[in-house]
Amino acid sequence: MASFSTSSRVLPVLSLHPKRNPSIITSSPSSVHFSSTHLHSLKIRHKSLGLSSFEPDGFVVCSASNNYFSVDEQVNEKQNSEEPHEVKNCKWNWRGYSIRYQYSGSSGPALVLVHGFGANSDHWRKNIPVLAKSHRVYSIDLIGYGYSDKPNPRDFFDKPFYTFETWASQLNDFCKDVVKDQAFFICNSIGGLVGLQAAVMEPEICRGMILLNISLRMLHIKKQPWYGRPLIRSFQNLLRNTAVGKLFYKMVATSESVRNILCQCYNDTSQVTEELVEKILQPGLEPGAADVFLEFICYSGGPLPEELLPQVKVSFFKLDQIHKMPISSQ
Repeated sequence: MASFSTSSRVLPVLSLHPKRNPSIITSSPSSVHFSSTHLHSLKIRHKSLGLSSFEPDGFVVCSASNNYFSVDEQVNEKQNSEEPHEVKNCKWNWRGYSIRYQYSGSSGPALVLVHGFGANSDHWRKNIPVLAKSHRVYSIDLIGYGYSDKPNPRDFFDKPFYTFETWASQLNDFCKDVVKDQAFFICNSIGGLVGLQAAVMEPEICRGMILLNISLRMLHIKKQPWYGRPLIRSFQNLLRNTAVGKLFYKMVATSESVRNILCQCYNDTSQVTEELVEKILQPGLEPGAADVFLEFICYSGGPLPEELLPQVKVSFFKLDQIHKMPISSQ
């Protein structure tokens, strides 16, 4: 992570990016636009981990880039000689459901890491010990993912359960019950929408946020042409309500498929190890995982990032402004 200094605040930008399309850039709480601006020209020192320089109400939205590391990629620099902090696996009872989380570190600001679609807190396994040297780090399995409970979505009848409002409530309650403090959210993919929704619902909990390649929700109903919407709904009903969905999931939930998907996301495909594939795949083979997967890919409603961003009461910076900021050595 690198810190970018201005006269009024210091904002960190994580140099950990999967290989995808540009993400959302915002210029103010009242305007949202898309940009092809990348962070290519920035010379980021990977060993700079100055999250302690992240002031309250700081907010950075990182664009995707083909030239940077993904969430899981190691920094090829000399490692700190300090002993790594122990990472503990724990369970938390949330509304009668068992939620798995990991934590490490005993001092410094609280960080809560929120994974993306189909992932879990193990996806942060290389980041947690490093961040824990100067922070209290928590990584949570969203309900329905990882080793958290996976309630059957059909048990809720016509009311959707696996929504960003549900996960946002889980994240805010986690901060109140487990972290017992305000926290910085570091979010990847759909975890970015979870973090934004949480900040909208209870803004006093989130001190600041870093979004890594936030999902743009291109399958959202609002982003589909009017003439294609009936076809999309029909296809979603086919997946959710027939054996076709389970067959589709069976094809996806294999080591080969997971490896191929990860290789499309990782700039350095050597990081797509057997360990990583197993960390992603194994929770997906648990009972209920297929139902959650199919429910979410059929979830075409709910918020869009460009709708949530203006509602979050924090400072925003364009990436072209960040380009001009000097890099702090903190």
